Amino acid sequence: MRLGIGIGWRPEIAAEVEALTGIDWVEAVAENLCADHLPDSLVRLRERGVTVVPHGVSLGLGGADRPDPGRLAGLAARAELLGTPLVTEHIAFVRAGGPLTASPRLEAGHLLPVPRTWDALDVLCENVRIAQDALPVPLALENIAALVSWPGEELTEGQFLAELVERTGVRLLIDVANLHTNHVNRGEDPVKALDELPVEAIAYVHVAGGVEKDGVWHDTHAHPVTAPVLDVLAELRSRVDPPGVLLERDDAFPPGAELAAELATIRGTLRAAAAAAPAPRT
Repeated sequence: MRLGIGIGWRPEIAAEVEALTGIDWVEAVAENLCADHLPDSLVRLRERGVTVVPHGVSLGLGGADRPDPGRLAGLAARAELLGTPLVTEHIAFVRAGGPLTASPRLEAGHLLPVPRTWDALDVLCENVRIAQDALPVPLALENIAALVSWPGEELTEGQFLAELVERTGVRLLIDVANLHTNHVNRGEDPVKALDELPVEAIAYVHVAGGVEKDGVWHDTHAHPVTAPVLDVLAELRSRVDPPGVLLERDDAFPPGAELAAELATIRGTLRAAAAAAPAPRT
């Protein structure tokens, strides 16, 4: 399945996205879409042959609870409405507490990192299997950015993702900006992560901007994509030709010309990395 070059569709830049040339597909936040009808902009894009992929943020597959059937049904309905080839979510937990605990349910409003332990992996894999069974199309999961690591972690990022793929067959959505974020904030080498993860399982790639303040990288999605993030993209492309690459922007939206320029830079990075990559062995 080839997706090509895409951009995150947001209502604030719907007109700009429609006006961009050379866009093969878009990604829309699933929870921002109704389950029974689409915004006019997405209808027009689909009529032009542009693929729309729903990107979920609320399943919390890394949490201790099993996935909520209502949320899964809603994501499945959006996949059916869009006629999408896949849906995506995050390797994260987003809530805690509830009836099985002594605490009220708490929604974090943020993607929180899953401890890279064998026990946490067992729970994640079971939740992923439940989600896969409930969805009409394949599922791909995204690595997230984090400020801290959990104590007592037993696996690296790449090892954790590789084991997840091996056990469940889930696809991967690799966010190269998040790999860079974890390099700055947690001292993790993105090259090592790419060496360890199963690149053949990549469904597509996210590229996004951020900013460093006082030694901390903030994955804002509100700044231009920086050279270090493009370097990670080039490292990934030297290993595999990803089926899709998508530019994310969620705030401080620039004019359409700036979005087009960033997309051109991403295309140029991919071309240069492909040209410099060693020829495959025969």
